[in-house]
Amino acid sequence: MGQSRLGALLLLIATVVAIAWANISYASYEQVWGTHLVIGVEDLQLNFTLHGFVNESIMAVFFFTVGLEVRREFAIGELTTWSRAMVPVAAAIAGLGAPALLYIMITSGTGNEDAWGVVISTDTAFLVGALVLVGPRAPGRLRVFLLALAVVDDIGALAIIALIYTENVQLLPLVIAAIGLTGIYFARYLRAGRGPTYALLSIIIWLAFLASGMHPTLAGVTIALLVPVYRPNRRDVEHALDLTRAFRQSPNSQYARVAANSLRESISINERLQTAYAPLVAYAIIPLFALANAGVHVSGEVLTAAVRSPIMWGIVVGLVVGKFVGIFGATALMQVFRIGSLGPGLTLDRIAGGGLLSGIGFTISLLIVDLAISDPDTQNIARVGVLAASVIAFALASLFFRISDLVHPMTEVSRTLVRPVDESRDNTFGPDDAPYTLVEYGDFQCEFCLKATGAIAEVQRGLGDKVRYVWRHAPLTSYHPNALAAAEASEAAALQGKFPEFMRSLFADQNNQLPADILRRAVELGLDVDRFETDLNSAEVTARVRDDTLDAEAMEITAVPTFFVNGVRHTGPFDAASLIRALEATARTGLSSSEAVRAEGEDHK
Repeated sequence: MGQSRLGALLLLIATVVAIAWANISYASYEQVWGTHLVIGVEDLQLNFTLHGFVNESIMAVFFFTVGLEVRREFAIGELTTWSRAMVPVAAAIAGLGAPALLYIMITSGTGNEDAWGVVISTDTAFLVGALVLVGPRAPGRLRVFLLALAVVDDIGALAIIALIYTENVQLLPLVIAAIGLTGIYFARYLRAGRGPTYALLSIIIWLAFLASGMHPTLAGVTIALLVPVYRPNRRDVEHALDLTRAFRQSPNSQYARVAANSLRESISINERLQTAYAPLVAYAIIPLFALANAGVHVSGEVLTAAVRSPIMWGIVVGLVVGKFVGIFGATALMQVFRIGSLGPGLTLDRIAGGGLLSGIGFTISLLIVDLAISDPDTQNIARVGVLAASVIAFALASLFFRISDLVHPMTEVSRTLVRPVDESRDNTFGPDDAPYTLVEYGDFQCEFCLKATGAIAEVQRGLGDKVRYVWRHAPLTSYHPNALAAAEASEAAALQGKFPEFMRSLFADQNNQLPADILRRAVELGLDVDRFETDLNSAEVTARVRDDTLDAEAMEITAVPTFFVNGVRHTGPFDAASLIRALEATARTGLSSSEAVRAEGEDHK
């Protein structure tokens, strides 16, 4: 079971336990979470209830991981280029605004209109876990879209907490926090002791935020946004490998320590922290938060009051309807006016399902309930609304995805090339106006792909300018650990017009595709090595390979090579004669390659 799925399951279990506990013995629930904690000595003391300690200190770690993800997405992820980020950013903004407007309309005159922040945010952890549990088949592109959307959603929600739900801000503690954040930024340049420095400064910044009157969880976000993130440098990785070989040849504690440090330093601090904290957040912090905040006392009286309350309906309609209308509506409008673009295979029906699933507003919604509403009874009604909206959104999304998968069966999707060939984007061989097009999804470490190169060459000799051959990446990293790096290296070479040469070089020596081998090939082929290394770490190269990989997932490509002849999936032998027959047959009939070849065989009879 994956981390996202298990984390969502634990969150669900904690929610159920909290509700059961509150309804079996509400007094004990209140007593436990109302327990006072005193941390400190003499006059330097912090006073919390256990509930407040969870919400204001432990949850700072959760928001720290949110900030790390935001930083990564803007640095090397889906939000690096505006053209790629435009649609999810617009959908996220609409998904923040529409729920708030609906809530204000429904709750107008109740005195609680200013609690609109409860309905603005999607629970990212629940969203990802729910997508794994009930999402459509091959959800890769939808997951990337929703994660990019969730990042913007989180930024908006955190900004609203800071600007709307913070009162009586003290300036001096914020100045101290700013000095601490400056220290966080420059700590990256320390040659040793960065870990303790980050930890000490983080504690100081959190205390400063607490003293300032701003919600202290915001400290976690601001710290994370200053933590450096970068893709692994090939030379650093190679150096780490050299040290590891030295340790293997002469095992001793000094070599072990140096090799371990070198391997660790080749990965950015951001990614190391995400890896370290992700299990803690998924398996402990978020379930603990649910246990402390989801304890709604449900009785006939409470449910009657909730059903009659505009606040509950404002929350339910805001989250379930508002999120859907905002996300789906903004995306559909952008497609109508041809603004931005969705990835291949990411259709509007999948966006609609994602919009429904985004109505799960849990963590930040429950946090804002405490910040925006002071009356305990009204808080209870609001929590009922958040829980009801999350259940309804989950159920509707699950039903929608099941219906969508039935209407669009996977066999229909997998038999047709999901993304048309684009000369400006794809690695093509042959004239653009050739009557035949042969697309291969392959892996540079796959021996069958190597064998297929001979068949491809024979097809090109046989058909000449009548065929256009296209290579796309489908690295099977579970079998070929260096395949992804090789794919990215080929795309970096393509930016210097050397894709064919680099491709042949990779296939000629499949067993040697480590970073040093990649750089050696760049030198041998006369590439600008400095530019090549820069491109290797660029978002453009990463995006090209990721696009091809997500295409392969959407079409259920699990083995390579996989061929598409004239846009239709080829099944059967991929020797030159079979491919030529399939190309000629599909061009005439429009059938799948295997159907066309069978039909041609019947004609000859």
